[in-house]
Amino acid sequence: MDLFKDLTLNAVQIIQLMLAPAIMISACGLLLLGMNNKYSLVVSRIRSLNEEKRGLLITIGENRHTTDDNVRLESATIQISSLVYRAKLVRNAVLGYTTAVALFVITSLLLGVSSVLSLEKLNYFIIISFLSGMLFVLIGVFYAGLETKKGYDIISYEVKAHE
Repeated sequence: MDLFKDLTLNAVQIIQLMLAPAIMISACGLLLLGMNNKYSLVVSRIRSLNEEKRGLLITIGENRHTTDDNVRLESATIQISSLVYRAKLVRNAVLGYTTAVALFVITSLLLGVSSVLSLEKLNYFIIISFLSGMLFVLIGVFYAGLETKKGYDIISYEVKAHE
């Protein structure tokens, strides 16, 4: 009976160990959801500005343009360039979070293998993969912060251009 109790206790401990990376996977999933939403919005804005820019170029080509058309064309061109950079920042944040999820999955698998096979040699790999995952979360957060700042800069420029 003691052997069964020890195995049960060991199984509970293994599951508890494997939950820490699972919680981080869930947290990264939420961050990825937010970043994917931002990416969709940025791409949509780029497409709408490109459409507006094409319309303005047609108007200018037909010699029906005004000074306001030229100002708006310049504003759209600058915003598109900034939005493309912003999309790259979002992409980098998504790559950081996705890499973190992969590393947390590896950590969880290594914990399970290490516990079942009693391989303490894997402890170094477990710690390295978990800490690497946390580092990639930090990298993702860094890029998300830069993206937020860039988004604010774009809006500030657009507001100033319309004053």
